[in-house]
Amino acid sequence: MIATLINAAVIIICTLIGIFFKNRKSKKYESIIFAAAGIITISIGVNMVSEVTEMLIFALSLILGGIVGTFLGIEDNIEKIGESLKKRFSPNDNSSNFVTGFISCSMLFCVGAMAIVGSFEAGTQGKYDIIFTKTVIDGFVTIMMASIYGIGVGFSAFSVLIYQGLLTIGSSWLQVYVTDLMLSEITAVGGAMLIMVGLNLLKVVKIKTIDFIPALFFVIFFILVLPYFSIL
Repeated sequence: MIATLINAAVIIICTLIGIFFKNRKSKKYESIIFAAAGIITISIGVNMVSEVTEMLIFALSLILGGIVGTFLGIEDNIEKIGESLKKRFSPNDNSSNFVTGFISCSMLFCVGAMAIVGSFEAGTQGKYDIIFTKTVIDGFVTIMMASIYGIGVGFSAFSVLIYQGLLTIGSSWLQVYVTDLMLSEITAVGGAMLIMVGLNLLKVVKIKTIDFIPALFFVIFFILVLPYFSIL
């Protein structure tokens, strides 16, 4: 858990650094930073999607995951949590930046393979190399995102703490089920969701990205049943 605790702490510290720059940057640079953040996020997503090897599983997982997530209203419920946090910690923020920063960065920091593989290595082998590398990347991204969205970005640290913490604790049990194929497909679906985040940042379209979270569970299900249904 030590690596995940450090990861979360770095996100909080880098959020404060980002807020420092946010309060001092000129408005004329804001659109440039938004554009850069959007393009970077889309680029990361495209790179992750290139990992896909089973296109049918990828497509079915996204479609079914989006349908289930929309039915459950996952993003609407997460937004309510974000709004509650905003009222408590940033009551003077009348924009949607707090919630957007919280949701976008939670996605950015949790959907990649580094979070999964790094947590498994930390839990089963006591190796922290991957999580520490991820921590450095998360730190730079946090500074950039916090300079746009402010304090909401820092609360994604709790998403990382819960997600990676549970993976680390359950790694000895979960690892036997996780194959290279499963990792590549989870990475691809996570990449598709990052592309959605990037499009939201660029204000191209508004996609309720969190509603697609169940797609990750559909990937796991399809990969586990794949040996029994060769048609897939």
